Amino acid sequence: MVTDTAMRQALRRMLPELRARYGVRRLYVFGSRARGDARPDSDLDLLIEFTHTPTFFDLVRLENELSSELGVRVQVVTRGALKPSAWPGVNRDLVEV
Repeated sequence: MVTDTAMRQALRRMLPELRARYGVRRLYVFGSRARGDARPDSDLDLLIEFTHTPTFFDLVRLENELSSELGVRVQVVTRGALKPSAWPGVNRDLVEV
């Protein structure tokens, strides 16, 4: 299993290409992998700020690319897509890549 630290390092290495291809401005890990209590089957939750509004297909393509590269299921969310009630929990866990 790839460690959470190794995943963040891999994401850091990928950032220049993600910025160029998808317009990623900032990238955060949240959830169990940010807190350090992930199980082997835990997904990787990412909050991403973009320079422009991505299409649905861009988000799916990005999730698939990251899942393949990192070897875990990746879920991407934008700040605007979060329910207001979910924000405090997500915000508490955020770790910027």
